[in-house]
Amino acid sequence: MAKNNGLASLNRRLKAIPAVVKEAVQPALTKAGADLAKDMRQLAEASRDTGDLIESIAVTPAGQRTPPYSQPGGEQVVPENAVMVTAGNTNVRYAHLVEYGTTAAAAQPFFWPAVRLNRKKLTGRIKRAVSKAVKTAR
Repeated sequence: MAKNNGLASLNRRLKAIPAVVKEAVQPALTKAGADLAKDMRQLAEASRDTGDLIESIAVTPAGQRTPPYSQPGGEQVVPENAVMVTAGNTNVRYAHLVEYGTTAAAAQPFFWPAVRLNRKKLTGRIKRAVSKAVKTAR
């Protein structure tokens, strides 16, 4: 018999979070996504040719669809209590080629360096928003 590694317990705990708390955290998530996208655009300046890649960096809030052909993951619906920052769209299908490079072109990373640079700051902001929302919801 396989262990579920606490997945059922986690799902129960997540379902128990009041809707008020989830709604209160959404602005912090959106701000975190906007900050991340800003830094990605800044790092993508090094690869500027037409500016289409920079303009394709998008922040998608919960419940909406990411742009088609966006990286990472392509078009998908953003789950509740989340925000997605993507690069690429129907006109810009080469974001991953810029990020990782090709045999003919050197990599000019912008996506994952921005994630690594911002991870601690954005995680802290979201944790503070969750804590504040939980305290006020009591």
